[in-house]
Amino acid sequence: MNHKNIEDALKILVALGLPRAQQNERSALCLLALLNLTPDKEWSQAENPLIGITPMMEFCREHYGKEYAPNTRETFRRFTMHQFVDAGIALYNPDNPTRPVNSPKAVYQIEPETLALLRTFGSYEWDTNLAYYLSKQQTLAERYAKVREQNLIPVKIAPGKEIQISPGEHSQLIKAIIEDFGPRFVPGGVLIYAGDTGDKWGYFDEALLARLGVTVDTHGKMPDVVLYYPERNWLLLVESVTSHGPVDGKRHEELARLFAGSSAGLVYVTAFPSRAVMARYLPEIAWETEVWVADAPSHLIHFNGVRFLGPYNEE
Repeated sequence: MNHKNIEDALKILVALGLPRAQQNERSALCLLALLNLTPDKEWSQAENPLIGITPMMEFCREHYGKEYAPNTRETFRRFTMHQFVDAGIALYNPDNPTRPVNSPKAVYQIEPETLALLRTFGSYEWDTNLAYYLSKQQTLAERYAKVREQNLIPVKIAPGKEIQISPGEHSQLIKAIIEDFGPRFVPGGVLIYAGDTGDKWGYFDEALLARLGVTVDTHGKMPDVVLYYPERNWLLLVESVTSHGPVDGKRHEELARLFAGSSAGLVYVTAFPSRAVMARYLPEIAWETEVWVADAPSHLIHFNGVRFLGPYNEE
């Protein structure tokens, strides 16, 4: 039988305007974990700890007897906590907003105004406080399609150099990779190369690539964008797909040979303008690569492997 706190948390999620997909026991337990509201506590005793996904799952088991398999971590993250953040009821990495996306150190915290509201649940003040809170807070259902504002760090370009992008869908996707993908997933990264349909060598920091152990000539089949991630010593090789293929097995081998001398780890990424375009190429995408879609820029799709985003060392 559900504890009364779980039932109350479900009522709160409905009252806050969370979509039906988040009106469930898992989401209710996540809310209780965010508040450190154990069965012996009243809502007025709600707290605001920093808590990650795994500790949330441990909270569910230890305090409410609800066991979740380790492979449901992504379900917690993608189908509850992501929506909590979008709804404005939880904060993502408030202790360090520049922490890389999908870091294992990622934490969540209840939003301060939401905490103040929830501490009044069950009291005579609740209805009045809820009405005032909702008057200032759009519900998630009303603004679900909007991507939350993120703390972005610009991709650096060598002093005195600039990028000239020609008109066209392919070049626009290259621009999105540099301006949207880079700041989100390669914070503090440095642009090394950006091809352009008008000029294959649209931007090239040849000296930096050489310092990383890679030299190419004009006949080398470069990816559309190459980004260097100094903090992790990674080279991200990004293919922009609008009409030509993704990083499939053959292309993966070509890029591995071309960048074989790299002292930085290699990360292979395919970028699509939309999920509709991506769907046409799904059977071709190589395993152990990443996929990014420009119309959902805050998300990354990982194709198998032991890492979410990172290089795979060749044996």
